[in-house]
Amino acid sequence: MAVGGTCLNLGIKIPFGFPVSNFKASPKSFSSLSTSGLCRASQVAELFPTVSPEVYVRKARLEDCWEVAETHCSSFFPEYSFPLDFVLRIDRLIAMLFGFSIPNGCQRNCLVAVVGSRDEEACLLGTEELKLGGFDGRLSLNKGYVTGILTVDTVADFLPRKGPLRQRRKGIAYISNVAVRKRYRRKGIAKKLIMKAEAQARSWGCRAIALHCDTSNPGATKLYIGQGFRIIKVPEGANWPQPKTSPNVEFVFLMKLLDV
Repeated sequence: MAVGGTCLNLGIKIPFGFPVSNFKASPKSFSSLSTSGLCRASQVAELFPTVSPEVYVRKARLEDCWEVAETHCSSFFPEYSFPLDFVLRIDRLIAMLFGFSIPNGCQRNCLVAVVGSRDEEACLLGTEELKLGGFDGRLSLNKGYVTGILTVDTVADFLPRKGPLRQRRKGIAYISNVAVRKRYRRKGIAKKLIMKAEAQARSWGCRAIALHCDTSNPGATKLYIGQGFRIIKVPEGANWPQPKTSPNVEFVFLMKLLDV
């Protein structure tokens, strides 16, 4: 899925005055990015995905929580072993269920790619109104196996604030925590998750969708550019918010306009 040439200067108008960089998505430019160390950003890449028709994407339910925590930890912290990995999974589980506070008027959904029966084929117990930590409270008797995860929201914690009062930006969805289990990578699952997140953002009335990507993971950047995202150049001296990870991690900020 090579992307050659000056793919970022396509005459696309980016909203809110975000400047588009002159970044060239050529193999040479990506090879200049650091590839040392482990990627601790909120993206796990698939370089050459293929179609995987047996996998479909839906909103996460409470019964998926442990598998979501497993997918997150095994993707972003693969060096951890027992008992630290188990403690980390418990920590992620608690954070997912009780640590999310959503401001009034904002939305957040965790999406999962699963192998198994689709919702219309599954036997679901409970009502859609029951939610906990952004998870659907319904239960399924044949829920399927979680192979990938993604979070999409309109909270705008990692988007530059607007005006002197530093108000939250509206109309932009934000993607984070994209991860695919190791043995399911390169099967098009990340693409399916991103497409579902874009559809969710459109249903919320968003005009654009954005994310941060670790510069040490050029494969992920290629993936997002291949999906229509464009790298946004942060103005010199600007203090734009970024995900809270290791202090030595650097990010690029990407955005895509949505057809609504």
